[in-house]
Amino acid sequence: MSRPHFAAFFLTLALAACSPPSTPPIAQAPTTASPQATADAAFADLSKRWLDGAMQLSPVFATQIGDHRFDSELDDLSSEGRAKGLAFSQGMLAELGKIDRSKLSRENQVDAAVLDNQLRYDIWNTETLQGWAWDPQIYGQLAGSALYTLMARDFGPMPDRLRAATARMEKIPALFAQMRANLDPARVPSVHAETVAKQNSGVIGLVDEMILPHAGELPAADKQRLEAAVAALRKAVAEQQTWLDKTLVPNAKGDFRLGQKLYDEKLAFALDSPMTRQDIRQRAEAEIIRTRIEMYGIARELLAGKPGAPAAPESPSPAQQQTMIKAALELANDEHPQRGEVVDTAKAMLADATDFVRRKDLITLPDAPVQVIPMPEFQRGVTVAYCDSPGPLDKQLDTFYAVSPIPDDWDAAKVNSFLREYNTRALAELSIHEAMPGHYVQIWHSNKYPSVLRAVLSSGSFVEGWAVYAERMMAEQGFRDHDPLYRLVQLKWYLRATANAILDQAIHVDNMSRDDAMKLMTEQTFQEEREAALKWTRAQLLTAQLPTYFVGVQEHLDLRHEIEQREGGKFNLKRYHDAVLSYGSPPARYVRELMLDLPIQ
Repeated sequence: MSRPHFAAFFLTLALAACSPPSTPPIAQAPTTASPQATADAAFADLSKRWLDGAMQLSPVFATQIGDHRFDSELDDLSSEGRAKGLAFSQGMLAELGKIDRSKLSRENQVDAAVLDNQLRYDIWNTETLQGWAWDPQIYGQLAGSALYTLMARDFGPMPDRLRAATARMEKIPALFAQMRANLDPARVPSVHAETVAKQNSGVIGLVDEMILPHAGELPAADKQRLEAAVAALRKAVAEQQTWLDKTLVPNAKGDFRLGQKLYDEKLAFALDSPMTRQDIRQRAEAEIIRTRIEMYGIARELLAGKPGAPAAPESPSPAQQQTMIKAALELANDEHPQRGEVVDTAKAMLADATDFVRRKDLITLPDAPVQVIPMPEFQRGVTVAYCDSPGPLDKQLDTFYAVSPIPDDWDAAKVNSFLREYNTRALAELSIHEAMPGHYVQIWHSNKYPSVLRAVLSSGSFVEGWAVYAERMMAEQGFRDHDPLYRLVQLKWYLRATANAILDQAIHVDNMSRDDAMKLMTEQTFQEEREAALKWTRAQLLTAQLPTYFVGVQEHLDLRHEIEQREGGKFNLKRYHDAVLSYGSPPARYVRELMLDLPIQ
């Protein structure tokens, strides 16, 4: 997955590509601006004012995207801060509504539509969903990200970044106080409270690993201030841990399920897609049936003539299909790294995928580096890996492909389950998804687009859908020498993405139980127990994110099929890939309209 924004209501920015028309010379008669120039100028002005206001309201997000004007500041999540942010979004939305979008350039029509969706989403998050009152992850992620975004990349001189980190460390205790004041334990789900309680100490881990080793680079007075801030932060984190363990976790009684109304509203904002919840469910269930049939065919060939192979009729029963696919997947599950080799194996798989993409000339590759790193502690417990790309305003800085190490407290059974799921071929798939040619490559292309709006307000379904599309495309192009066992693993991963879409809505709307969720994952889609258990937790913590993979890949596949049909023998895969990524990361429907010169809906 790509690294999520710190909280859904954090404000984002837009920069319009058009500038206001210049003033005509005094000696000439004034010319009347065209309706498009007037509308584009109004949108450009709105975008600039949004940039300034939004970044002041969300300094941590500003750092993430590469706007370093507010690196010493921290977001204000108090009631006053939330009211200020809400008024800002409402005012911007009202102004946007006064612009005649039909008069805008096509590119600005897309930007305006994406901005409109995000502003309404921000307002809905604050007023209706009210995550600030029940989701402690917002505060925990903000505290960790406030420091991590300053220290992870060399965007400026180390002393300047250390001084900014010092200022933020001085403000984090106040953020913890806001968290305690805002959260209503009766509304906080226990899984959210427990997850944040486990992550809390990660803030000090960042300080010890990323900040203190550089303290000697500061002048004496600045170093003394940093050390005082660290001491105060250690005390605040310890007090916060006591509150989490003694107050929040025991009293967290909220329901993690959103229910149909909130879920459907959030899904519409998050996907910005014509697909409804019902459309997604119907298409996903059909894809599971189709994919399992394809997997059975591959497994049947793989095991043909092998001693002890299960029965393999042309028209198997459901039980025969299940047995055959599982038996073939066991061949892949047995080939996995050792406990301490997961990150190194991911590095090797990334190198293989990069060589293949370059050799086959499948897409224009980034000129900025990617590093495989152990996932920071404050981010662990939600997903196995993510891609953390530099913000669109930070140029030529590293992308981080973060892989979570196996927890130290896992017993042998849990470790074995994890390694079977993330076997050698699966780690190749993970490296494709997160890096090559998945998120790392796609977001690099996106950040090159002139409108920062496209890069910052990126569509989760476009981004995640591209990464799943990349997995399939690599297999079709013969990655790993057309290895049928690799293809089988790739199809299993596609089943995982498909099951995600069902799982999310079934849990939050249909009250799916943990037992039924585990059955969907471990039996219908062949996931190992550890993967399924982690996914059950993730589905409770991150609503409306899991469907982005399936919805996005369907939209990408549909678009490529349409372009292939139109171009016939003239279709070129690299040209198509570069073209589809050249528009930034808006919802796929806008990419289709831009590529095919259709009206912007």
